[in-house]
Amino acid sequence: MRRFTYPATTTASSRTATPYWSTRSPSRPGRRCLPDTAVPAVFLDRDGVINRRRPDHVKRWEEFEFLPGVLEALAALRSMDTRVIVITNQGVVGRGLLAADGLRRIHTRMLHAIRAAGGHVEAIYACLHAPAQGCPCRKPAPTLFYRASGDLGIRLSDSIMVGDSPTDVEAARAAGCRPVLISDGRDAVAPDVVPIKGLPEVVTLWRDLSSAVGAVPC
Repeated sequence: MRRFTYPATTTASSRTATPYWSTRSPSRPGRRCLPDTAVPAVFLDRDGVINRRRPDHVKRWEEFEFLPGVLEALAALRSMDTRVIVITNQGVVGRGLLAADGLRRIHTRMLHAIRAAGGHVEAIYACLHAPAQGCPCRKPAPTLFYRASGDLGIRLSDSIMVGDSPTDVEAARAAGCRPVLISDGRDAVAPDVVPIKGLPEVVTLWRDLSSAVGAVPC
């Protein structure tokens, strides 16, 4: 049975607790790499990228729906030995609509489903604060990117962040990653943003970028 570890979790009433929540797969334990051995990664938002957004938020596993092609895309990225990390705002916890343990259970089942389909997500970093709490970790702040970089030895300058909102684009820029935006193509995007229709397109994009960068495993 695969096990996951869950560090200290924020609560809606505590601003002084660890300002993020994460789960890391033990198959790639956290390690600090020297700058010349750090490697790039694919960062993913969750809602709207991995699963379908809901206007009332995902509050239980039965409401979680993988978007078309996502599981296959994650399996393809794993076959390329890609480091995949999820960074997500989950203010649903800070608003009191979902307990932190409930979010943990959703993410555990999500990770197991991804693994069963041949994919792999190395870690999840989630801000649990409500927007009004004014925390330092909620995207578009780059805090969780920096944390992931330090924990896992990620070179942000050659990494991409795949999101579906302007907040994700701003976070990518702040962290020094290349922004990739899931878009229906009706709105213009800035020159530094790579527009795509869905996660399956990331496989080809990442293959091309990795060839140009020449990523070396840590």
